[in-house]
Amino acid sequence: MTASAQAVTLAVESGTGGILLWIVLPYISLAVFVLGHLWRYRYDKFGWTTRSSQLYERRLLRIGSPLFHFGVLVVALGHIGGLLIPESWTHAAGISEHTYHVVAVVLGTIAGVCTLGGLAILVYRRRTVGPVFSATTVNDKAMYLSLTVTIGLGLAATVAANIVGGGYNYRETISPWFRSIFYFQPDPDLMTGTPVLFQLHAISALLLFAAWPFTRLVHMLTAPLGYLTRPYIVYRSRDVRLGARAPHRGWERTG
Repeated sequence: MTASAQAVTLAVESGTGGILLWIVLPYISLAVFVLGHLWRYRYDKFGWTTRSSQLYERRLLRIGSPLFHFGVLVVALGHIGGLLIPESWTHAAGISEHTYHVVAVVLGTIAGVCTLGGLAILVYRRRTVGPVFSATTVNDKAMYLSLTVTIGLGLAATVAANIVGGGYNYRETISPWFRSIFYFQPDPDLMTGTPVLFQLHAISALLLFAAWPFTRLVHMLTAPLGYLTRPYIVYRSRDVRLGARAPHRGWERTG
């Protein structure tokens, strides 16, 4: 770790504060994430939706929505690769640390900028388009704020540590800590001394995942697989002669 990275560390040692942040909070977040989705699906199936506002406004949506969704998809894939795939595996595959670092920083920065840009357009649309603003709930506002903080901290951490600073290899600290949670052998010492922006980004992400099941973000965990097997919808043309001829005997037209 560089001297600049050591200078900006969160003042939480591996004592009670470290245990709460890097052991207790992750398991609480994971439990709420899983159980919250089960509860939501069981008791709020009709609320499991994005509450689309496309009918109210389309011009800004056509720009902001693809920019945000494609950006966040690349960000998610980058996090999956960086956190779940050990550094030894990429070395064994012949990918040097320098190559991995350059690709991750470049793609991560571009994806982060696209995600924040798309999110900014979507927030602007909700604030300036009357019907869309009226359909925006307090829950939506809190969700957008949480997303902005989490994504913004992640982009700031990447820029500060790898572009402005001398570089930081999070796969030696944050990634092993993240995997240790799923091994049920969490090691909070791995997070002690990591740059403050990375720590804040991790905390904000854990809080976001805890709130996830109770927001419209649930739609990201579903796929319209039922469309592949459902029967065809039958459309019938309207009889233009309706009312121009006498009804059949025994039947009375009611409307």
